[in-house]
Amino acid sequence: MNEPTSTDEQPAISQERADILQLLAHQRHFLRFTTRDLTDEQARQRSTASALCLGGLIKHVTSVERGWATFIVEGPAAMPDFTKMTEADFQARAEEFELLPGETLAGVLAAYDEVAGRTDELVRTVADLDASHPLPDAPWNEPGARWSVRRTLLHIAAETAQHAGHADIIRESIDGAKSMG
Repeated sequence: MNEPTSTDEQPAISQERADILQLLAHQRHFLRFTTRDLTDEQARQRSTASALCLGGLIKHVTSVERGWATFIVEGPAAMPDFTKMTEADFQARAEEFELLPGETLAGVLAAYDEVAGRTDELVRTVADLDASHPLPDAPWNEPGARWSVRRTLLHIAAETAQHAGHADIIRESIDGAKSMG
């Protein structure tokens, strides 16, 4: 088995952690790739029957990854109690899916890179991938369910992959560009 080698900057990590980092990088690449060569106006464009736009998807995935990475460190207290959200909370969540006036595609991509870097550092340094926390209160979470660090990281990758697929369809509808094929 080929173990990652040490460098002066990064100690060797386990193959499992290297695989998680590679999975995250792969999914992030495909999401980011859908925004190549776009203007801010194109990143705001709703090109399908959905209300989604590329800039908003990047913002949403950034927020989701930030939230789950914080959950790994702090547990369910890091997440909102979705059963107690107010109208203002729901409005803020809806705006997460839009590239608002004054926001730029470059800005949301930079924020995404920052969050991704923090998550990657967590993958490299978290003490135990088996450590777990109870999931926060939310209508879609099974009461009493727990997620390990590993499961949470895989969820981040799955969420990114799902939205990369949405983004690919939106991008193809804007100008015919495809991520693959």
